[in-house]
Amino acid sequence: MEFTITDTNLDIIREPLVKPFGFKGSFFTEKWVCQVDLTGDSGNKVTGQGGLAVLWSDATVFSAHSEVGGNLLMATMLEYALTLVKGKSFADPIAMLDFIIEPVYQYGCKITGNAELRRTFALNPLVALDNAAWLLYAQDNNIDNFDEVIPATYRPALSARHEKLASAPLVTYKVSVEELHKLIAEGYFFLKIKIGQPGDEQQMLAADMARLTEIHNAIADCRTPYTEDGKLLYYLDANGRYQTKAAMKKLLAHAKTIGAFEQIVILEEPFDENLDINVADLGVRVAGDESCHGAAEVKQRMEMGYSAIALKPAGKTLSMSLKMAKAAYDYGVPCYVADSACTPATVEWNKNIAARLAPLPGMTTGLLESNGPHFYKHWQELIAAQPEPNALWVEAHNGIFELSKDYYAQSGAIFNR
Repeated sequence: MEFTITDTNLDIIREPLVKPFGFKGSFFTEKWVCQVDLTGDSGNKVTGQGGLAVLWSDATVFSAHSEVGGNLLMATMLEYALTLVKGKSFADPIAMLDFIIEPVYQYGCKITGNAELRRTFALNPLVALDNAAWLLYAQDNNIDNFDEVIPATYRPALSARHEKLASAPLVTYKVSVEELHKLIAEGYFFLKIKIGQPGDEQQMLAADMARLTEIHNAIADCRTPYTEDGKLLYYLDANGRYQTKAAMKKLLAHAKTIGAFEQIVILEEPFDENLDINVADLGVRVAGDESCHGAAEVKQRMEMGYSAIALKPAGKTLSMSLKMAKAAYDYGVPCYVADSACTPATVEWNKNIAARLAPLPGMTTGLLESNGPHFYKHWQELIAAQPEPNALWVEAHNGIFELSKDYYAQSGAIFNR
């Protein structure tokens, strides 16, 4: 099952966004998409894609550099990783990631001048390489199905087979009420709402309260056939911006006051990962995201009262996501898949995981955050470039990704590239 990498190449595409993408109190304006070509000793050639997410990975690096500069640092780390794997053989892509992650992280600390660099900053640029490695591994072993390419030890955590995935669009700071109504009219019913707005904690809390009130007042009367009470579902993402439990409790108390609390299904990454805050008494399902760099952090979050884990194959690599999914499964904690401003190509890698995860408690469908259609300037052109652009599973319809037997047979066409 071993595969060998004999040659590598890197290209970068700068994809413009239709509007600034805001979270963690900041904004970025374009997405750098990396394409990694790998050639094996078999003669097989593959291309893997992954997007860079500097602000999400480490906000301190983002704030210390221009937007272009932060992306260049990440791209340099990927180029370094390519030098490490060229001419090497690996048992599988997970073994490859294990081989490169520490030296890439140390290299990242050096070039950023940041000894406390978040480990996600090393994982994120490796997504394109990791995806390419899985494709080369599959080709070299005559595998053309996602279920077969995943090592047996990780399969129990991916044993579901959803026919439907709820598509969760992203409601950033700048999304207007008019845009919200458009999303609801298009059938979306599970909204990921960015909180943690600019300013100190008190300014942030006041802004988040006002924003949640604005959103809830605008759509409180909207209904969907996909929930028991017909109400829309909210997924709040703080991206680690809150510093105290008291402030978060005030926000949740405000949600109760305005009648929004019962609709909050997930509160994601409320506190900075370095804070030792137990979340078991917040009264909502709290999920870990950036704070989970691997299986060890999954266990740590569980001990702190977290009750869900956001997986990001397009943010932390498929290989690391498999490790995290297994750890969460072993602890009996549900997972779901979050976006990382994904292109259509990387959405399909996310979707293959989301399609196979057990649903969150209380949900009858799977869940996949997918925000690309609302942020990429050339989204339809990117869709048209996919191997199966007209397949039913490619885009959400009425807020739902429909996953037929054909979808599972083709694994979302990820092997057709």
